Amino acid sequence: MAFLSGRRRRTRLAPELDDQELGRLLKSLRATTRTGTIATTDLCAAQITRVLEHEPGEWDRRTHRLDVLAAFMTDSHLPGAWAAREPRNPDALVLHAWSQVLRARSEGRPDDASAAADLCVKAAGLAPEDPAPWVVLLAVARLQRWAQPEAFGVWNEVLARDRWNREAYLTMLGYLSPEEGGSRIQVLEFVDTLSARMPANAPCAAVELTAQVFQYHSVLGRGGFEALVARNHWSHAMAVRALDRVAHTWNQPGFLRHARALADLNLLAYALMAADRRRDAAALFETIGGIVTPWPWNTGGDPLTEFDQARRRATVGL
Repeated sequence: MAFLSGRRRRTRLAPELDDQELGRLLKSLRATTRTGTIATTDLCAAQITRVLEHEPGEWDRRTHRLDVLAAFMTDSHLPGAWAAREPRNPDALVLHAWSQVLRARSEGRPDDASAAADLCVKAAGLAPEDPAPWVVLLAVARLQRWAQPEAFGVWNEVLARDRWNREAYLTMLGYLSPEEGGSRIQVLEFVDTLSARMPANAPCAAVELTAQVFQYHSVLGRGGFEALVARNHWSHAMAVRALDRVAHTWNQPGFLRHARALADLNLLAYALMAADRRRDAAALFETIGGIVTPWPWNTGGDPLTEFDQARRRATVGL
């Protein structure tokens, strides 16, 4: 993966991260919307299809692209129109389903995702080797709080096709969280099991650190005195271990190669600053350049502002 050079650049939100081909597609779709050009569904579908083409087994980048496109077109008619025109095209069905799930989640209407489940089942039948329909179905399971046997059944279908699928692991992490009906014990067991088996640079490598940031945010959310001393979370043994495990390896050239590596580096920079490990964070900010992810920076306010302030603090006194 081609990270930005160490030269400091203007910060920006870029959902495509460093995926230049995906970025060009998003720019084209934005221009079409802005100018009011009546682009046919076939033309847009052809552009999307080209971007979704992949080498056999390269599911990680394809899943990233589908997720970004679904988020981009949550309020667009295009996914539905494409699925209607090509009802046996699994890409069209998955994109439509994913956009429905994201819209239902943003609006707090889980029942609206029921139709997405049917689309996923159909897409899975049309492309039995593709993990994407199962990834989206797992998101439906999380949103609608399916019983654990059913949710884990879907999760296992993803893993049978893509063993270290980042989106699937993060979805299950959210599903098992206390905030969504699980428990802290279930989260710990899930993370421990994964950490014991996962390659250090797998696409899902950020699950353990994500769990720690979730816990940190949970403490912040309590307000009052607990929020004032929330930084103490990062002195606990499990949090220290999670940071130590990745603080130096992730920033090594070529170590992280998955599609959302820059998102994981943003997460790590945020956690290092929360733990007041500024020297480690300073080197990481140089690697990140200016591409900012909304989460977790938006926890404190505007993500670009929070990122810039953290980057400046990282170098003070060094």
